[in-house]
Amino acid sequence: MLLHGILPPITTPFYPDGQVYYKKIEHNVDRYSRTPVAGIVVQGSTGEAILLSDQERRDVFKAAREAAAPEKVLVAATGIESAIETLRLTEYAATLGYDVALVRTPHYYKSQMAKPLNMLTFYRTVADNSPLPVLLYTVPGFTGYDLPAELVAELADHPNIIGIKESGGDVEKVRKMVELTRHIRRSATVTETFSAVTQRMIQAAELPKETDGGALVTIGAGSSSDSTAKPSSAAVKVVGGLKTRQKEVGFQVLVGAADKLKPSLEAGAVGAVLGFACPAPTACFEIYTAWKEGDEKLAAEKQARIAAAAKKVVSEYGPSGVKYAMDLNGYFGGIPRLPLLPLTADAKAEIETKMANIRN
Repeated sequence: MLLHGILPPITTPFYPDGQVYYKKIEHNVDRYSRTPVAGIVVQGSTGEAILLSDQERRDVFKAAREAAAPEKVLVAATGIESAIETLRLTEYAATLGYDVALVRTPHYYKSQMAKPLNMLTFYRTVADNSPLPVLLYTVPGFTGYDLPAELVAELADHPNIIGIKESGGDVEKVRKMVELTRHIRRSATVTETFSAVTQRMIQAAELPKETDGGALVTIGAGSSSDSTAKPSSAAVKVVGGLKTRQKEVGFQVLVGAADKLKPSLEAGAVGAVLGFACPAPTACFEIYTAWKEGDEKLAAEKQARIAAAAKKVVSEYGPSGVKYAMDLNGYFGGIPRLPLLPLTADAKAEIETKMANIRN
């Protein structure tokens, strides 16, 4: 699965009484689907997943999946403290048509998790049995545990572990992980324009049609039966109306700090899952696309534009700050769930000032 680009880890809206507001999940996901983000992460840290029941997590997965555009990669954050519960939630996400499982590091028994064998065994067990490709997730600011680059490199050799979301904000660690996993070479199914192909796109293309699908053709091959025509070496598989090809990808490192997006990309990251992309997906995408197109000056300008706001909204105020910034930009943020509290009037004023010139 291709994971390049920007993905917002969507929030979970609540009614004033603390119940999940599912209609607003659909509203937000529908709007994200109209932006240039590559995909959507559901039930990550910004989604307050740790504060939801198992049934609520499942219902949130379902609501988001039903509202998402088929071309957006859907990432289900399924990490729970035990391997067996992680797999149960991952299997459910797979039945809905999610594309990737984001699995955070277990952390409650910290003295045990600090032993490399425990973490290696956990992730290998999950990856061995997961119906979805696995994206490692290290977020030391919340868990108190930072998955070492050396362990990441060991896990990267597993065929069902395709990358990592690195949310520690350490650019040098990103560089080290990229270097240690440089030998990984895998094939991902992409569209003719090298965008990701999702499970929902494939399912839609495989629906019965009047014309046959599933044929293998070559790029540039016409309808002529001239046997002297020289075909392209790049094969395109046609499923229904969907044309796909294969793209070589490495171990995909995504980052979680919007204020360090540009230097992280320069260090070898291929994309990012950014809490700041919840209120400002286009502003984050502009940094990525300027960097990808080699416009150093524009990328630096776009990075500087959001740096202070990202630190204030995400790093300082967490889900409460992200939700208020979303309210300012036309998404539904609302209140967090206890024990998190809504922002004070002073905090809201700070965020309003930082977000004044960042609209989506």
